[in-house]
Amino acid sequence: MVCVLTQGVYAEDIREELARAPIPNLRVVYVDLPKAVLSLRAIFELLGVWRELRYYCWQIAAYRCARRLCRVEDFDVVHHITFAKYWAPSLVSFLDRPFVWGPVGGGEIAPFSFWGRHHLSGKIYELKRFIARAVGEFDPFVRGTARHSAVALATTDESAKRMRKIGARNVTTYPAIGISEDDLAVLDANLSHDRTKINFISIGRLLHWKGFDLGIEAFARAALPSAEYWIVGDGPDQKHLERLARSLGVADRVRFLGRLTRNETLKKLGQCDVLVHPSLHESGGLVCLEAMAARRPVICLNIGGPATLVVENAGYRIEPASPGAACDGISDAMKRLAADGELRVRMGEAGRRHVESKYLWVEKSKYFSQIYTEAISLHQVANGAGAGFRGLSSD
Repeated sequence: MVCVLTQGVYAEDIREELARAPIPNLRVVYVDLPKAVLSLRAIFELLGVWRELRYYCWQIAAYRCARRLCRVEDFDVVHHITFAKYWAPSLVSFLDRPFVWGPVGGGEIAPFSFWGRHHLSGKIYELKRFIARAVGEFDPFVRGTARHSAVALATTDESAKRMRKIGARNVTTYPAIGISEDDLAVLDANLSHDRTKINFISIGRLLHWKGFDLGIEAFARAALPSAEYWIVGDGPDQKHLERLARSLGVADRVRFLGRLTRNETLKKLGQCDVLVHPSLHESGGLVCLEAMAARRPVICLNIGGPATLVVENAGYRIEPASPGAACDGISDAMKRLAADGELRVRMGEAGRRHVESKYLWVEKSKYFSQIYTEAISLHQVANGAGAGFRGLSSD
């Protein structure tokens, strides 16, 4: 039997999904926060500690529930897959069962040379995140989670490095995201091949760390008079980005499309030629998967989740040596792809093959079966003696 512990706020969504596609031998247990904690939510929100307190309180409740379940059911593996940052603990790791941790991320930070480009609120955000990560690494429950993990999965190489530092031994990099065959069908249905000009596109919240300012500046440097740059999404940085486009003389060719539905977004992706995703720190990067699945080359920075997802022959991974160097690298990639339609096709096909071989959910389920078998084997070997970690491959 597979048992999933989740917060009660997700109950309706989960019930609807299971009604649509039932899963045999699956039991979902809804664990809610104690009413005493919920009654104080307003106070904790004012103090700015609600998010962290909520997580710890839910972890305690989930651990107590899981311990009761383990007394009546002989579970083979415990797997923590929530709150995807490595500096938050998983108390179920302290159960006497093989424990799989992750995939979790959060080890990525914006290169310090880029901090000067951020507005004040962006600088404060980065500093708070940096401090929270450093403090979290000294949390004894976080370090206990790392030490108790039979197998730890990191969404990026940066996170894997930090997880090893705090005590996780058997760490492998494996992104948490995937794509379904239904998604592929939707993307194929929205593809457009009849374009008279090159269209670049960026998709996501308009936040300082998404790096869309780098994309706009690179687009201006590329000087492609017949090209357009579409930006899908909304957020607090929109006015700043609009001012930047005007100051660089490309406001007439940078189109801010606002927040769209998923189907509308996928349609826009199909109408473009290249995805530009210069995120400064990101554990995931689902839009990169979607672009590759849509046979669209990707231009990203060689850091974080996008760099993990995008293989070399499916796009360009630009080294973030400095803001100027990154803009030059993105601009050069734009010019190459704009000038060579065959290159765009080759990269697009390579990206699609990569997604189909590695990131379809059916393929990922096979990989997790391998992970569970490995975790059970490692748990049976006291303190890593004997047959050690063989090194799981995500290929």
